[in-house]
Parts: sequence; structure tokens; C-alpha cells
Amino acid sequence: MSAACLAGMGHEVIGVDVNQVKVDLVNDGKAPVVEERIGELVAEVVRTGALRATGDVREAITNSDVSLICVGTPSEPNGSLCTTYLERVTEQIGAALADRRRGGRHTVVFRSTMLPGTGLNLLVPILEKHFGGTAGVDFGVAVNPEFLREGTSVRDFFDPPKTVIGELDPASGDVVAALYEGLSGEVFRVPVPTAEAIKYADNAFHGLKIGFANELGAVCQALGVDSHQVMDVFLADRKLNISSAYLRPGFAFGGSCLPKDLRSLVHAARRADVSVPILAHVLPSNSDHLQRAVELVERTGKRRVGLFGLSFKPGTDDLRESPLVELAERLFGKGYDLKIHDANVSLSRLIGANREYIETRLPHLAQLLADSVEEVLEHAEVCLVGTRDPAVLSALPHGEGPVIVDLIHLPDAETRRTEPGYMGLAW
Repeated sequence: MSAACLAGMGHEVIGVDVNQVKVDLVNDGKAPVVEERIGELVAEVVRTGALRATGDVREAITNSDVSLICVGTPSEPNGSLCTTYLERVTEQIGAALADRRRGGRHTVVFRSTMLPGTGLNLLVPILEKHFGGTAGVDFGVAVNPEFLREGTSVRDFFDPPKTVIGELDPASGDVVAALYEGLSGEVFRVPVPTAEAIKYADNAFHGLKIGFANELGAVCQALGVDSHQVMDVFLADRKLNISSAYLRPGFAFGGSCLPKDLRSLVHAARRADVSVPILAHVLPSNSDHLQRAVELVERTGKRRVGLFGLSFKPGTDDLRESPLVELAERLFGKGYDLKIHDANVSLSRLIGANREYIETRLPHLAQLLADSVEEVLEHAEVCLVGTRDPAVLSALPHGEGPVIVDLIHLPDAETRRTEPGYMGLAW
């Protein structure tokens, strides 16, 4: 499909396949798959000479400047990624490149779906071994994942949601970018492992969305509710639901609504004898993410801990089901010497359900609260940052000082990542 579409854009394309039946079909102007628009497109580009096919890898490499690798990466019986076909074709391309050293720099572009690290740790060494040269110098390498839906792939190719180019070096990225010049959609030029991961992020989220909609539909049906009417209203919310909201890696969620409502929905599903494994595992997943913060502290081997932030939401003193309260409780229960500062939380001002909650979950709060940022910094060997309070952010030291455990992705996180003593929760 990509071969026909690229040929349709004016590129001269040589398709390579081990299956001679497919090769013959393409050379006869017939598409080897049944899909919208593909038959007419293949016939046209073969007729004009823009597309032809062969089973000879060396011939294709000799007569081209770019190789797009689109072989399958199926699952092994244990669920792991099978890279056998990728490795085999990479070996063949590397050997073929060695035979055409004088033909100018060739760029190898991996379109196959593969886990982060596959390109740089597995495939690039294979290319270098069989070519006898250095990637990024003697030949180019890039990862260019597909975002095409089966059945509408031609339409998606010419109107892509985005173009992702994982480039080993800028020259490799330039070659790939030139292939798609003139197409709509934003172009993202990123490191190779990032491009590999983006494809998995997309597909995992698509599967999650389908599973979520189906589970919610099953619960609605059991409760006598029109699931499509529910989802029509759900989808109309472009501020929180169909948006970038809540889709940045950060700390665990909490508060007086989300945990409670998830628990009651899952309970209702169980009472109705409806299996909802996705919804049922949202809260356990949230708890596991919180535990990662505890494990980061444990990994330091230090005992004096400071925690910045305690309330569920910035600018409030609402502590009900705050994940930071849960974090403090776990650390305190493990015997850590804990100091906490939250400018919005004063024990004397806590009333009602808020006070009752904290007295139940963290009765020693009074002895843990610090009046100032400086008091926590003087105490702590490890600082957990769970707030964007400007007073806290401006006081956090760089370089020497306590270990910084970042729970929120600090504004200067990218700079701090290179410093010793900085630990990001999920980045």
C-alpha cells in the first residue's frame, strides 16, 4: 500500500517481497489486497512505470536511495515481539548496501512496529556488521511508523493524522521528510526510541478506548440505560473527555470523586454480573503508580524525607483521598522520618469531613507538618515534590543537596534529568 501511495506522489518505487505471487500481481498492475482505492492506484502507477516489484533485494537496493522496511512483527507464543523477519531483511539490506558503496549514501527506514530499543540495539548493529560501516555516517537510519487503518489506508496515507520520523541523524530525517512533502498533518522529528514508542502509545490507547466503551456499554445495558446516548454526551465534552486533559504522565489521582465513583461503578457492575476488567483495574493501577514513588525513596537508602504538597488539588486544603496523604501514610508506616509542607494545609483550619479523614488516615499530621519550605529542606535527605507552588519550585536546589523525587514533572525537569540526585516518577 505504501509503495503504491509513494509512487502516486511521484516517487519511483521498487516493491520487494519473498512471495513471487505478490510480485507478479503488482507487476501485472493488480493489488495483492482488497481495499478502498488501492486497486485503481496500483494499476495507474504500474502503468506509468512509477511502481514495479521484484524478489531481488540487491537489485532494489542498487537502484534506490531509500529502503522502507515494512515486514511483519508478530507475537511469539509468550507475547513477546518476534523480530525474526526484521533481522533477516536487515541482514539482506546490509549485505546489499556493501555491494553498492559507490552509489551514494542510502537511508534505511524501518516502518515495522517494534519496541523501543529494537532499532538502535538490534537492527543498527546488524546493518553495521553486514555493511562494514557506521550508521549515520556511511548510511542513514530512521524509524517511520505507519498510522494507517486497514480498509482506509490509502485515504489515511494522503491525509495522515501526523508524520513521525525517528531520526538517527538530521540527514536521515531529511530524507524521510522529503518523501512526504506536501501531505497534511504535523511532522514530528524525534529520537529513534521515541518514534518506536509512539506507535505503541497509539495502539494501546485505541485498544483502551474500545475496551472502555464496550465495558461501559455493558454496564449501561445491565442498568437499563441507553449506552449510545451516554457516549454521545460523553463525546461532546471536548474540554475534559476528548482532549489532552489527564494524558500527561504524573502522580496518582485521588480526591472525593474519582476513586469513589470508580468503586461504585465497579460494584454496580459486579452486582449486575457484568465483567469489567478494565474499569476494575483502574484503582489498582493507580495504587501501583503511587507505590512507585515509595520505591524510589527506598532506592535512595536514606531515611529523612521531605514531602512538598499534601492536598488533593492545588490551591485547596482538601485532603480527602489525596494520593499525597496516602504516600505520606505509607512512608510514615515504613518508619521514615517525615516532614511535610503544604502552604494551604493548616491543622487548625481543617474541619468536618476533611479533618475526620486526616485524623483517620494520618493522625500524626501535627508533628509532621512544617511551617516553611526551608524547614523541610534543612531536614530532608530526600525531597518528594508533589506541588507546583512557586515558593517550593524556586527553593529547590540544583546539584548538591537532597535527592529530588519529582512527582509532577517539574518545569525544569529536562534540565534536572542530567543532574545527579534527580529522580522522575515516570520520565
